Amino acid sequence: MMKFVSAGAILAGVLSLATAASAATTADMTGKWKWTDYTVECKEGGANGVSCTVTAGPKNVGMEMVQSKLEPKGDGFAGDIKHPATGDVYKTKILLKDKDSWALDGCTTSGVCATGTFTRIK
Repeated sequence: MMKFVSAGAILAGVLSLATAASAATTADMTGKWKWTDYTVECKEGGANGVSCTVTAGPKNVGMEMVQSKLEPKGDGFAGDIKHPATGDVYKTKILLKDKDSWALDGCTTSGVCATGTFTRIK
């Protein structure tokens, strides 16, 4: 039985990437992002090509969210992303909605699912 959690996580992270003009890359993820009470900073590099770390929030500060290389899939990316609030790993599709927001949609191996949007902090 699948249990749905509207959490906005993961990356969802977060992810099938496309813009109106051209396909997005993981470089488009760089910057600071907000989701509920959490701030996440993403940088290029690291073991998976991009690193997104929880930099502020009620818990899990310092946690690396990107747990696998983000692979191009359709108009976005897919990969394993840790939920900023729970630390659970989600198989996630990430879509760049526009230059300032990422939509994430994914499920854990136990069938818990989450969706959400990360918004760029100006």
